[in-house]
Amino acid sequence: MEYISVTRENLENEHICCAISNNNDIQVSSKKSWLSERFAEGLVFLKSKERGKCFIEYLPAEKAWNPIEAKGYMYIDCLWVSGSLKGKGYSNDLLQACINDSKNKGKKGLCILSSAKKRPFLADPKYLKYKGFEVADEADNGIQLWYLPFKKEKEIPLFKECARHPHIDEKGYVLYYTYQCPFNAKYVPILEKTARENGIPFKAIRLQSRKEAQSAPTPVTTYALFHKGEYISNEQMNDKKFLKIASAG
Repeated sequence: MEYISVTRENLENEHICCAISNNNDIQVSSKKSWLSERFAEGLVFLKSKERGKCFIEYLPAEKAWNPIEAKGYMYIDCLWVSGSLKGKGYSNDLLQACINDSKNKGKKGLCILSSAKKRPFLADPKYLKYKGFEVADEADNGIQLWYLPFKKEKEIPLFKECARHPHIDEKGYVLYYTYQCPFNAKYVPILEKTARENGIPFKAIRLQSRKEAQSAPTPVTTYALFHKGEYISNEQMNDKKFLKIASAG
């Protein structure tokens, strides 16, 4: 498998794997806009040359859009291999490339979000454990911060206090999200419209800066849904799934 590093220079011409290829689609344009501003901060986006969902996205933890304290570490936004490309060792290739690059840049190790059991859009804990990662911290909602130190470190990555106990004071449904995930540009407006048409109290808050994301009341900032102040899910949903949750709540 050959891999391509997406940069600001070739961003417009490259498919970004996790969304459709048409640059005019809001999902693609929103993600590429977010990426273009991160490259100067050290973000790396490595993907397969072959078309499909096979990529890793990472950046220095100090620049991550998550409320974590992980000075000197590299933070993996996403490691995703699926479809016909799954089961061929490409995840190992991408992770090893990240490890090699991070070591060359003098990083202490890697960190990434996961949980005790596999959750949608989070790294598989079984895979992380297999690759030598350990749990560094865990929030009340079960979201965990895993890390892979390159050598024994006294200080390990931790969640900031604002994310350790996910809770908000606002009632109704409140969604925190960013354009780091391309699907939000399509599905968040669908939820807003669905909630409005069905009289469901709903508020969507887009985190538009690293400062906002690092101060969020949730470890997962790409998509975090709350109801009556309590965290519900990081799983993106369409109108039918949202209505099902709302009818049960």
